[in-house]
Amino acid sequence: MKIITLHTRINPDELREHIRQNIDKMFREQRNEVMHFDVEGSENMIEIFQRDLYEGFLFRIEVKGFELDITRSEHYVDDVNSLTVESILNELFNDLSGKLGTDLLLEG
Repeated sequence: MKIITLHTRINPDELREHIRQNIDKMFREQRNEVMHFDVEGSENMIEIFQRDLYEGFLFRIEVKGFELDITRSEHYVDDVNSLTVESILNELFNDLSGKLGTDLLLEG
């Protein structure tokens, strides 16, 4: 699990939509490969799937006020696609967090 502190409160619906709108394009730009990710969830939960290649979720993000609790699927931790998505997510979190950015509280 990874916990990131935001310096700006993020609306879970806004974050979910921001990921949904950008993840495929950013993945294509970073990996020079076309892949579609499903971004789902409700309330404060966001899940990211790539059902053509992976069983279950790749990432589960829970928005808790000024914190994001991020769970990576244990099955795909060292997978290059999963690592690319993690990098993209970090960029997208920074997009919405404002000038002060984010801080990593815990990774394990």
